[in-house]
Amino acid sequence: MTRLADLVETAQLREDVTLGPLTTYKLGGPARWYAEPHDEDELREVVAAVRADPAGGDAPVLVLGRGSNLAVADAGFPGLVVRLGSGFAGIDIAPDGTVTAGGAAPLPVLARTTVAAGRGGLEFFVGIPGSVGAAVRMNAGCLGSETVDWLIAARVLDLFGGTVAWRPAGDLGLAYRHSDLGDGDVVVGARFRTEPSTPEAGSAVLREVTRWRRDHQPGGTLNAGSVFKNPPGDHAGRLIDAAGLKGLRVGGVAVSAKHANFFVADRSASAQDVYDLVWTVRRRVQAATGVLLEPEIRFAGLFRPHPDAPAGERAT
Repeated sequence: MTRLADLVETAQLREDVTLGPLTTYKLGGPARWYAEPHDEDELREVVAAVRADPAGGDAPVLVLGRGSNLAVADAGFPGLVVRLGSGFAGIDIAPDGTVTAGGAAPLPVLARTTVAAGRGGLEFFVGIPGSVGAAVRMNAGCLGSETVDWLIAARVLDLFGGTVAWRPAGDLGLAYRHSDLGDGDVVVGARFRTEPSTPEAGSAVLREVTRWRRDHQPGGTLNAGSVFKNPPGDHAGRLIDAAGLKGLRVGGVAVSAKHANFFVADRSASAQDVYDLVWTVRRRVQAATGVLLEPEIRFAGLFRPHPDAPAGERAT
């Protein structure tokens, strides 16, 4: 029996796990293999076992956070999907206010935990439905604040080399919704600075952020957050609206009437509908405004080619 088979036998590695329920769109097929490792050693072991097995070989690896900003293909993902387990969800606040959080810690929990401890600065995270690891990878932000503004360092594990190290924020190439982290880099932890505050003042900021989201974003719907990055000096939602695309529908997915940079799915939707609507909107916005929007949403798995998708994005 191979090591991969051993891990399947002990349920450290599972086969054909449906990914849709693990995403905010609730769409998508199964992963060939799926694991929720609880520490760094188990994470290394699972990846190594899949890549060393003849059945795994060069199978792609997808690190899944809280499932926002992601659409998984209806056919699923033909490789290994890793979702950091509970051992990566801890949050610790040092006496000097330095916060150490695991890569799987939910951002809203991080925001509320620091506020309760009388520390300020991370309140904006309450408006982002993702994980700490994903926030570092994409330099997530909300209402004028970004992860890079408060990040001290990230603990990054190289899935393919097996090495792990704390890397200073300045070495990560963080820019607007961007980092230099590669596909094999997993953020298993992060350290943030905070500033003195009070639970009362922090709670007021949390309420402000939550109220803004409720007033400006289509809450209570199946969506993946912002679909496109904002171009320099403008907003993707404004450009989509200016192109007259609010309400545009492909299958079971439509451009939100409340915020045009959110695409809302109904229960009849497929992941392919999301994919097709993204590239259709991108092409129509360029035709109407001259601006070529860059997707913030990620696609995992194989999608049917769409004529408006760049060649490199037709099968991801």
